[in-house]
Amino acid sequence: MISVEGLAVEFSGTTLFSDVSFVINETDKIALMGKNGAGKSTMLKILAGVNKPNRGNVNAPKGSVIAYLPQHLLTEDTATVFEETSKAFQEIFTMKDEIEALNMELTTRTDYESDEYMRIIEKVSELSEHYYSLEEINYEAEVEKVLFGLGFLRSDFTRATSEFSGGWRMRIELAKILLQKPDLILLDEPTNHMDIDSIEWLEDFLVNNAKAVVVISHDRAFVDNITTRTIEITTGRIYDYKAKYSHYLELRKERREQQQKQFDDQQKFIADTQDFIDRFKGTYSKTNQVQSRVKMLEKLDVVEVDEVDSSALRLRFPPSIRSGNYPVVVNELTKKYGENIVFEKASLTIERGEKVAFVGKNGEGKSTMIKAIMNEIDFTGALEIGHKVQIGYFAQNQAALLDESLTVFDTIDEIAVGDIRTKIRDILGAFMFGGDNSAKKVKVLSGGEKTRLAMIKLLLEPVNLLILDEPTNHLDMKTKDIIKDALRNFDGTLILVSHDRDFLDGLATKVFEFGNKRVKEHFEDVKGFLAKKRMEHLSEIEKK
Repeated sequence: MISVEGLAVEFSGTTLFSDVSFVINETDKIALMGKNGAGKSTMLKILAGVNKPNRGNVNAPKGSVIAYLPQHLLTEDTATVFEETSKAFQEIFTMKDEIEALNMELTTRTDYESDEYMRIIEKVSELSEHYYSLEEINYEAEVEKVLFGLGFLRSDFTRATSEFSGGWRMRIELAKILLQKPDLILLDEPTNHMDIDSIEWLEDFLVNNAKAVVVISHDRAFVDNITTRTIEITTGRIYDYKAKYSHYLELRKERREQQQKQFDDQQKFIADTQDFIDRFKGTYSKTNQVQSRVKMLEKLDVVEVDEVDSSALRLRFPPSIRSGNYPVVVNELTKKYGENIVFEKASLTIERGEKVAFVGKNGEGKSTMIKAIMNEIDFTGALEIGHKVQIGYFAQNQAALLDESLTVFDTIDEIAVGDIRTKIRDILGAFMFGGDNSAKKVKVLSGGEKTRLAMIKLLLEPVNLLILDEPTNHLDMKTKDIIKDALRNFDGTLILVSHDRDFLDGLATKVFEFGNKRVKEHFEDVKGFLAKKRMEHLSEIEKK
């Protein structure tokens, strides 16, 4: 059990949270929620021991292992994937080496009666007791199992970590954490760079193999599947719900409704009391009653209503010309990089108005097919873009294409037309660019902020074929809901590459699965596709 007692954090006169206390039990699976800037990542860093609070402390039993996966990693590039992952067992390897070195020293020493000799014997005894109490582990097999689960191929094991993107290096760090079997795992946005298969594997691991977990995530399905408790940070306080995220939303709504009623009742009471004071002030016969009511108001604890984002911005795509019946037709497309075949003789047809999802493990060709459609790469086979097709494309590196010399406001003002021009500030506010943030230069924005800005820009352009490659990685749940609502009402054709099951649910009505160098068409929505995949997976296990 880990206890948090009286935590307070203040930044330059602003209180992030104060007098926060709660307990993490040994099998708790906790979602840490709150709007951007509420203090979620700060709380995780304090639990991890990376940051110190202004007041309060975190108490953990002696010998507890707390493992922390931050959003952004600073990793070294001096080892292979397998070597780096094996560092999870470094403490055990070091302990074994130390025991062997001390035993060797005992065989060469002759001062059997000395204090130093006895100290070495005690040290060997203490280390050996701890070492042999650990359950016997086949380290190599454990490393393999976790790396495979997180989407690595056997051929990746001997590759240098420097060859991998930040998302894949994040998985290596996650593998090291999972192998340590910590008492508490702290995860800050762990699914941002994972495909659906890897996310489902991680879910299964956390539910069935991990002890306590605290996670920050904007992936609604992931949070709902692994957590049983939700801690919300809001207005400097916390609310602790013994409920998973979807149930927490209902409970939070009820709480705020009750607070609002109490606030309204109290405001009426204050108004009535003040009216009495003003009316009878100076009336001799009412002096005591007036003074009593004045003191009552002075001592009154004013009911606070928790902040609630009531903005209900609805984005609509500007009208576009009607495209031909088949915006994209691909026939026997093959793409190779050297000897590596990404896909071979792949065919697919997308009809006007369809909303389709490209899914599959990372590296199986989803983004490559998008690049082929955008005519950014060479290939063999036929690919035809339909009549009068106007493409809006959101690439994974879309943020890098923004004009860094412009401000946030000017970036949107430059492309906004018609009625939307009157709503630019509302739109920017909904995407967390409210107030002075709209005057920031693009060059000073973080990666996540640039992604959000690039998404706004795309949402305001008249297109009839939208292609979105991992659009939700840096977006919070509220922003994702705004975009999902806009896409649901988009009357053009939509191609979505995404690992976010909740985002895809109710949006994509057909699935193209990329894998084993081919593309397979599924006529179910994402839920139906995943359910079928699980049944196929179970059938394979039963055959084995």
